[in-house]
Amino acid sequence: MAASSKLAGGGVEENTAEEEPRVLEPGAAPFGNFPHYSRFHPPEQRLRLLPPELLRRLFPLERSEARPILGLDVGCNSGDLSVALYKHFLSSHDGENCSDASRELRLLCCDIDPVLVERAKKECPFPDALTFITLDFMNQRTRKVLLSSFLSQFGRSVFDIGFCMSITMWIHLNHGDHGLWEFLAHLSSLCRYLLVEPQPWKCYRAAARRLRKLGLHDFDHFHSLAIRGDMANQIVQILTQDHGMELVCCFGNTSWDRSLLLFRHLIPESLIEEKERNRLRFWRQ
Repeated sequence: MAASSKLAGGGVEENTAEEEPRVLEPGAAPFGNFPHYSRFHPPEQRLRLLPPELLRRLFPLERSEARPILGLDVGCNSGDLSVALYKHFLSSHDGENCSDASRELRLLCCDIDPVLVERAKKECPFPDALTFITLDFMNQRTRKVLLSSFLSQFGRSVFDIGFCMSITMWIHLNHGDHGLWEFLAHLSSLCRYLLVEPQPWKCYRAAARRLRKLGLHDFDHFHSLAIRGDMANQIVQILTQDHGMELVCCFGNTSWDRSLLLFRHLIPESLIEEKERNRLRFWRQ
C-alpha cells in the first residue's frame, strides 16, 4: 500500500513497462507502492475475518433514506483489495450478490503511485461504483480538493467508513511520529467508522533492513521514532485518546499477524439510539 509524498527515483515514467524494475524488489518500494501486493498479501486473508453483512448492519437501509454508503480506501495500491472488499460486502451468506446493493456502496480509492492507480482503473470490474484517484493523502491542499469534490457529488461532508489497510507503517516511517498522529487525525475526521490494519513493529525492522540490503537511503525517521512496540495498541491509543474514536471490535489477525480493528466516533450514550446500541453490542460479542 502506498502512502507518502514522492516516489523512489524522484518520479514515474509514463511507460508502465519501464516501471517494473522500480518495484520488483520489495525494498525498492519505500512507500509501500509494491506492484503485485496481493500476491503475497492476498485479499482473502482479510475477507475471511470480516462479516459480509458488516456494512449492512452498520448502515441499515432506511426506506426514507436511499443515499449510498460512501467508503474511502486510503493506499489502495492497484485496487485488488478494494475490488475484493466491494464484492465481499455486497454478497449474501451464500455468496450471491444482493440485487440492490450495488446502488448502496460507492468507494473512493486513492494511492500515491499513478502507475498503480492507472492499473486499478483499467482492471476495475465496477467502474461505476469504485473511483480510483492519485493522491498523496499527506498533502492537505490536494486532499481537501479531491475528497471534497467526491463527497459533494452526494451532498455529503464525510465518508461513512474508511479503510486503512497496512499503510500506517509507511506514513510513520516517512513522516515520523507527528506524521502518523496527523494522518490518523485527518482520517478520523473524515469518516464515521474506520477499519484499520496496522503493521506490527517487526514489519518496520524488515522494511528498514530491505532498504539497507539494497544500499538505498534509510528511512528518515526510523531511528528517531518514539511511537514503537505494540503498534496496534499504539494506534488504538491515538485514535481513542486523541481523536475521539472508540474501538468497536477487533475481527482477529491475518495469517501475517495483523489485526483488523473497527473504530467509530465516540458519541455520548444519551445520544445513541437504541438501534445503534444494538448494533454495537452485536460487534462486541
